[in-house]
Amino acid sequence: MEKLTKYERVRMLSARALQISDNAPVYLSKASKEPNSVRLAEAEFKEGKTPLKVVKNKL
Repeated sequence: MEKLTKYERVRMLSARALQISDNAPVYLSKASKEPNSVRLAEAEFKEGKTPLKVVKNKL
C-alpha cells in the first residue's frame, strides 16, 4: 500500500467515522463496544480493515 498523505488519511478516517455513526458494519477482528465512531475508524485503519481506498491520478 502506498503511503498516504496526512490529508488523505484524515479524509478517509472522517468518511469512515461518518459511515460507522450511521450504523455501517464495523470490520474489526475483535468485537468492540466502543461508542466513539472516530476511535473505531482509527482501529480499523490501523488493522488495515478499512473498506475504503484512495485512488491517485497519475499525470
